[in-house]
Amino acid sequence: MNFLPLPSHTKTMNKSTITIEVETDDNRIPAGISWSASDTSAENAQKAKAMMISFWDSAEKAALRIDLWTQDMMVDEMADFFYQTMMTMADTYGRATRYTDQVEEMKTFAKGFYAKFREKQMKENKAT
Repeated sequence: MNFLPLPSHTKTMNKSTITIEVETDDNRIPAGISWSASDTSAENAQKAKAMMISFWDSAEKAALRIDLWTQDMMVDEMADFFYQTMMTMADTYGRATRYTDQVEEMKTFAKGFYAKFREKQMKENKAT
């Protein structure tokens, strides 16, 4: 399998820091998520209702994940979050591999997932 090399850096390496803070209730359920980064123009930490972080452990050949969402995240927000995440994952995979056929498969799946969610929401809203 051939992957495209990442752009090489010929000068000194820069370091960036990303800080994530998760506030939990007494049951350790996330009540608030905020993040900040050293290489951003935002002065204050940014609030979020959900996060998905993945790291690749090449020694173990395994993805390590942290998936969290706050108790006030609505189902429609979660569907939007997943749809947008799947679409951007497809774009990232395309930039890394140039396998456009698989990128289109991933995007087709994401669109179908979102369409099914919307249909389900319409049915549930009519039932209430």
